[in-house]
Amino acid sequence: MGGLSRAMSLQKPSVEQLVRYPPSPPATETSSRRESRTGSDFENQRPPYDEDQPITEDTSIYPLPPRSRGDNKVLSEDLKTPDNHVVRDPRLIRLTGVHPFNVEAPLSELFNEGFITTKDLHYVRNHGAVPRVEDSDIMDWEFTIEGMVDNPIKLSLAQLLNSYEQVTYPITLVCAGNRRKEQNVVRKTKGFSWGAAGLSTALWTGVAMGDLLRTARPKRGAKYVCFEGADKLPNGYYGTSVKLNWAMDPNRGILVAHRMNGEVLPPDHGKPLRVVVPGQIGGRSVKWLKRIIVTAEPSDNWYHIYDNRVLPTMITPEMSADMPSTWKDERYAIYDLNTNSATCYPAHDERLSLAQSPENYRVRGYAYAGGGKRVTRVEVTIDRGKTWTLANISYPEDEYRLAPENEELYGGRLDLSWRESCFCWCFWDINIPTPQLEAADDILVRAMDESMMVQPRDMYWSVLGMMNNPWFRVVIHNEGHTLRFEHPTQPALMPGGWMERVKKAGGNLSNSHWGEKLSGEEEEALQEEPAKETCMINKEINRTITLDELKNHDGSISPWFVVNGQVYDGTNFLDGHPGGAASIFGAAGQDASEEFLAIHSENAKAMLVDYHIGTLDEASRAILANGEAEAPQNSEPRLTFLQSKVWTKAILSAKKKISSDTKVFTFELEHAEQTSGLPIGQHLMMRLRDPVTREAIIRAYTPLSETTEKGKLHVLIKIYYDTLERKGGKMTQALDAIPIGHFVDFKGPVGKFEYLGRGLCAISGQQRKVKRFIMICGGSGITPIFQVLRAVLTDGEDLTSCLVIDGNRVEEDILCKGDLDNMVAENAHKCRLLYTLSQPSPSWNGLRGRINKELLEEEIGPCKTVNGEDLVLICGPEPLEKSVHSILKALSWKDEDVLFF
Repeated sequence: MGGLSRAMSLQKPSVEQLVRYPPSPPATETSSRRESRTGSDFENQRPPYDEDQPITEDTSIYPLPPRSRGDNKVLSEDLKTPDNHVVRDPRLIRLTGVHPFNVEAPLSELFNEGFITTKDLHYVRNHGAVPRVEDSDIMDWEFTIEGMVDNPIKLSLAQLLNSYEQVTYPITLVCAGNRRKEQNVVRKTKGFSWGAAGLSTALWTGVAMGDLLRTARPKRGAKYVCFEGADKLPNGYYGTSVKLNWAMDPNRGILVAHRMNGEVLPPDHGKPLRVVVPGQIGGRSVKWLKRIIVTAEPSDNWYHIYDNRVLPTMITPEMSADMPSTWKDERYAIYDLNTNSATCYPAHDERLSLAQSPENYRVRGYAYAGGGKRVTRVEVTIDRGKTWTLANISYPEDEYRLAPENEELYGGRLDLSWRESCFCWCFWDINIPTPQLEAADDILVRAMDESMMVQPRDMYWSVLGMMNNPWFRVVIHNEGHTLRFEHPTQPALMPGGWMERVKKAGGNLSNSHWGEKLSGEEEEALQEEPAKETCMINKEINRTITLDELKNHDGSISPWFVVNGQVYDGTNFLDGHPGGAASIFGAAGQDASEEFLAIHSENAKAMLVDYHIGTLDEASRAILANGEAEAPQNSEPRLTFLQSKVWTKAILSAKKKISSDTKVFTFELEHAEQTSGLPIGQHLMMRLRDPVTREAIIRAYTPLSETTEKGKLHVLIKIYYDTLERKGGKMTQALDAIPIGHFVDFKGPVGKFEYLGRGLCAISGQQRKVKRFIMICGGSGITPIFQVLRAVLTDGEDLTSCLVIDGNRVEEDILCKGDLDNMVAENAHKCRLLYTLSQPSPSWNGLRGRINKELLEEEIGPCKTVNGEDLVLICGPEPLEKSVHSILKALSWKDEDVLFF
């Protein structure tokens, strides 16, 4: 007889059997909550793993999953996203718009399903698109165990099933952002607004992580196990790490799982293979598992560093943008869950009629703890904490501990009898006399675990809004003959909750009294300084534009683009755009909001008013919001890498240190024969994303690579680190932080200047013949200058002469000096190269001082150009560019003869 059949044939355990496990005074309930599995609905239920074995309420000795819906399908919202292959339940509440898919169930429906959550209502946290894995490919899915091991392993899912013992455990997963909406109401964090349903419980089947690691044999000095998934994200594959001793410890229960509630993993939950880490935040349970790496240090994955942390409460979102060393501080990384609880009934906006009310109202909810600890008490107060009453606690997880020896469930051994660790939520309830509720203002609940860690009264706000666990408060409104109950918040952007109401009324939610004014105390309302918004629309225009109209202007003739739902005609700015007409052509016919807002100043935003032509209709906005354009899947590989309208990913393959603050970043293109497609003198856009907010960080760079180089792209970047005097560069520090193997997005080319060769240039599409280049630069501004200079000097038939003036602070700051010196040494007849330093060492033999009026008067002098045959190219820090421009104007140089990159 199979394990599942044996379980069904056994009698339900007695009260005496269950009280072996610690009760919570005054009593511990012995049976699981199964409100969703009663009556005929339960009797018709069949387990998902064995279609031939019926389950009945009378014979099961531990909870089994409720029946999943059979009519779920791919939802219309997902059809135009990369997730157009994933079946989902329409009841789930979307927290981050249409895509990516981050959802929780309505709290009451989650609670009503009972101890085990169906795949339909299980919460989902996705950072990007769901990898598509066909059923026919599941058994061939491979992953590796590598790093500091004596026996590296590569396994397919079929080998995992055949070579290792399978186990099945009930495990509750909790997102670290559970209840974050409460923090966002107090003060906006960098995370989206989870309600109180960011948790779910399932039966997971797989292989104990320790079994796999023992086969791989970690080396001496190994301390961490890193996990990496197959989900391609803006900052690389998702990955994280846990301590090696946790992964090896059977009491920690860490699994490599391939089944959920007896079924193949659903796509949103890691199909076909994932890690499940009990007792820790959900972010450690990597989905779509591809690599297990044993290391001496914690993971250097972007998402391990910049997500799932509780930074000190004084750090604001603005401050956090420029604190890479703080993000990397492992003291702030979250692993074990903290103790938490919430009230599910009364539900938000539930009403209790006093005319027909029962003698008592049964208040119910959930609680959980972290690191395998048991919740040992739940306490409820209806007088603001002056007095507390113990609630009853039900531990459905304990029923699995009573399974017979060698019991199997869904193909895995179900043996929890030896383990004291608790990895699941529990349920609490308390009967409160209705007259006491009528006289009370609120119901508050707190939980405590076996280490005596208790939920705090007040919130610990942090920049990511994670691990929020203050007392859960439900407000009672006495409305005549009815009591109305109000939860703290509602998830996502849904309105409602006493916190929003109190804040709108001017209450200070941080006053330790839930924002309410104390008797005899003057209310001190916190007034948030309104954000200063630049007007980007012409208020006199009242035109609605359709998507078809927009798409008719997606080329170089009359290009239209969209920012924040408003449509702009860029035609009249093609010649004046600092980045050249190509920047506008690249945005034509598209929603350019993200790129425009990420890289443009307030002055540039204000200029949009002059080009505003109307508002995109709501239906068209929805279509554009369904996802950014993706590169078409062609059978033939593209010869050039860059695309003007589509972001394309390249893998970071190397970092070479050039100086103390400068590195060359090398990226692998899509194939070895591919060139960058970047014309000489133009630049490309690089994009990274904030891993939590998904806010884009976009900057323009000119690579060092030659246009003919294949398969690789080399970008010289000066990294502006934080100092005591100023904040560093957001993009450069972000690039410096990402590890080898991560993706960066590229788009281009952009720029109004192109060197066509042998003195012929194109400026905003107009060709111009040049006999002399005067090149003035500083710092990393050398990169576009270097591109043009190299093109001139490496062509023996190019007779264009060049004067290069490169200004820096100290000699170490002179970038590409060796390459520059070598090129000029071989072409002294047509190029003169001058270096000047503002803080030179005593041994410096070159020019001293800044690039000033005296230097430019001596080396360049007044403009004597005829027919535009002299052209000044300038690139460097803004103060340098402004100073040089002013000096040249005084020397009678016209703006059409001066070009800024």
